[in-house]
Amino acid sequence: MELRKLALSVTATAALALSASAAQAASHACEELHLGAAISLTGKYATNGIHAQNGYDYAIKKIDEAGGVKVDGKCYNFKVTYYDDESKGDRGATLAERLINQDGVQYMLGPYSSGLTKAIAPVTEKYGIPMVEAEGASRSLFNKGYKYLFAVLSTSEQYLASAITLAAEQATKNGGSPSDVKVAIAVENDPFSLDIRAGVLEDAKKLGMKVVIDEKLPRDLSDMTAILTKVKLVKPDVLIVSGHSKGAATAVRQIGEQKISVPMVAITHCEAADVTGNFGDFAESILCSTQWAETLTYEDPIFGTAANYETEFKATYPEYAEKKVPYQTAQASAAVYVFKDAFERAGTLDKDAVRDAIAATDLKTFYGDIRFSEAGNNVAKPMVLRQIQGGEYNVVAPSAFASHELVWPRN
Repeated sequence: MELRKLALSVTATAALALSASAAQAASHACEELHLGAAISLTGKYATNGIHAQNGYDYAIKKIDEAGGVKVDGKCYNFKVTYYDDESKGDRGATLAERLINQDGVQYMLGPYSSGLTKAIAPVTEKYGIPMVEAEGASRSLFNKGYKYLFAVLSTSEQYLASAITLAAEQATKNGGSPSDVKVAIAVENDPFSLDIRAGVLEDAKKLGMKVVIDEKLPRDLSDMTAILTKVKLVKPDVLIVSGHSKGAATAVRQIGEQKISVPMVAITHCEAADVTGNFGDFAESILCSTQWAETLTYEDPIFGTAANYETEFKATYPEYAEKKVPYQTAQASAAVYVFKDAFERAGTLDKDAVRDAIAATDLKTFYGDIRFSEAGNNVAKPMVLRQIQGGEYNVVAPSAFASHELVWPRN
């Protein structure tokens, strides 16, 4: 009997091995389908550029494991040609030209940041190259009439608008009025952050709030002492900060070091800057905007649930094991998934047919729903606001997605 069990076990193991070998052989039988990307691997945006590249590569791995991309009866696996734009817009544009004219790339994944996307988009548009981007959220990208630019993420003016709404709700709850709320704004002088500023100013004005500080962060994002000195003097109720990963790290560190007491602090790029891992208690109760969270109830056949994406990505990239997978990574994976879906619906590698298929995308993913407006931005997915509570990122807005109550005031 034991021998029979052993034989069955060996047979089953062999069958699994053969199945895995067959899948691997089928994968290797697929042709390569080339994508191109100029991405920030060095320079001030390198942290998030690497997060985005990892998201692209992980999606390619998962799609490969799921059988590749099926187009008109043929199987393809994505392969990306990457160049380092060094976080410089002019270099990004030059590299986009190189990818198209020298490397023959017909489909592009986006760079990191709105500024670099803004530099590359005219190039891809000139050559009619479809670009699905995941890291350029500036609304100014979507008023140029571009036909080949598509973004899976929510636009930037939405990033911290919910913080203003939360502040208004708290003022009313505490027996006051939204018009009593004083707002301080400190942002980087780049398209993304300037759009965030515009969205906050617009919402604050609607609610009658007073904007008592409206400043630009220093160019190198390394010191906001002068702005925080003003914060101490005027005592705002809300402090809004946007400066990508480096700006987030500077803000959290210096707010803690200088013991800045503001009831609500809301910033971008918390996870990418790993503010909890790097600054511990200094990050407590800070509000962080996010495009995606692993607790959300999104799901698809390739990546599974949002929670499953988080778990499996960490298994593939152990360097993320002790921190949250940043939304920049998740949305990069979603951009690759959009290409897979579009190629399969188009049934051809013709770039204009693929462009039309991308424009008609109506896709449910682990990252959220994706549906593009005529301008090319995603109109199907909301932003989420999380608060750091006990070192954990907990969703507090919008209320439909909230898993925890807001802690107010933060100190």
